[in-house]
Amino acid sequence: MTKVPLRPLNDRVVAVREEAATKTTGGLYLPTEQKEKSQIARVVAVGSKVTEVKNDDRIIVREYSTSDIKVDGVEYIIVKEEDILSVIE
Repeated sequence: MTKVPLRPLNDRVVAVREEAATKTTGGLYLPTEQKEKSQIARVVAVGSKVTEVKNDDRIIVREYSTSDIKVDGVEYIIVKEEDILSVIE
């Protein structure tokens, strides 16, 4: 990802969700509208007061804690640092 058109403020993080699974454990394929949103995302920008995560970290976010926005065809999420549950090593 090159230039991010969003600059998060204070304790906010901008990230891009990873693709959710399209197939269930039983082998059934899910239609696009039935897929759950992934709770795993890759950080693309951090605000000035963010201390625990950095660009390019893979994170797990609290369900229903994000603001979703689409800019120039890319879907971003904006989340408070306190709503990030974990960094995936």
